[in-house]
Amino acid sequence: MMCRSCATITAPAETPADTERPDRGLSRRRLLAGLGLGALAVNLSAGASTAATTAAAAKDGAWANPALGRFPAGGHYGAPRGGASHAGQDVSNSTGTAVHAAAGGTVVRRSWGGGLPGRTGNALVIAHGDNQYTYYGHLSAYRVALNARVSAGQRIADMGATGNVTGPHLHFETHAGRLGTTVNPVAFLAARGVDLSGGWSRIAPGARGATVVVIQHLMNQRGHKLAADGQYGSVSVEAVKRFQRSRGLAADGQVGPATWPELVYTLRQGASGSHVRALQTALNRRGARLAVDGGFGSVTTSAVRAYQSGNRLVVDGEAGPVTWRALTG
Repeated sequence: MMCRSCATITAPAETPADTERPDRGLSRRRLLAGLGLGALAVNLSAGASTAATTAAAAKDGAWANPALGRFPAGGHYGAPRGGASHAGQDVSNSTGTAVHAAAGGTVVRRSWGGGLPGRTGNALVIAHGDNQYTYYGHLSAYRVALNARVSAGQRIADMGATGNVTGPHLHFETHAGRLGTTVNPVAFLAARGVDLSGGWSRIAPGARGATVVVIQHLMNQRGHKLAADGQYGSVSVEAVKRFQRSRGLAADGQVGPATWPELVYTLRQGASGSHVRALQTALNRRGARLAVDGGFGSVTTSAVRAYQSGNRLVVDGEAGPVTWRALTG
């Protein structure tokens, strides 16, 4: 299940567009010929150097996994697309699977192909500042408006199979430097602590935001008395290091794939405490709008089930490791 096209052809103008008129009558061959295939903006060597540069970027909790699914064969960044190169990473799942904003920003494109050459299908482009953009393609439904402000992890669309595709999936791109200059999205997100393939996130000292609040609540359930202020400063970091040492983990203060599974709890209706506050905070990051009261009642159960359903997880209303990994990713 992947794109048949979605190749970067030329660098587009950066003027936001909301052209809802699909160019359905235009064949892929005519589209590529008309745009001129020679001016190719996917630059694999530039992507590699950018990935190396961003590898040192803080894993600061500002980014989130845009969708759950699998990487289809041939859907990787740079894969051949009829003489061009695939401009993003495909993530396959069923139509209607939730698509989330990879970071906070403003929706600057909401149109067929996102107004970018070589793309087809319903698409969104989000501007994140510092000349960084993300692209979400082949959507079955929009859940945000043009010019809307969105937060990291917010549901913005539904996965689909619109445009020139072999089946339902999200075509996800990252642009750095300007809109039209793509970089490898797997490496781009990994440098920011996000595993696009669906693994646990990595949160480093100095991070801030809702995921840090989740960590602080989970630590408080284990007897610490941290301020749940979303600032992953020295006090919280030292508490995590003590926890890591107690579990025989590397005491680096980074909450990643080794630490998260030890830190989270399996929760179900009737539970109460700071670990439930952590769960409610994580659900709110994904748009649940719960009162963070530490009580796992029917409303929280409904929110867990809704999140599981939208992300194609087992819908049991129980927050176990798989649900936690998706929520905090």
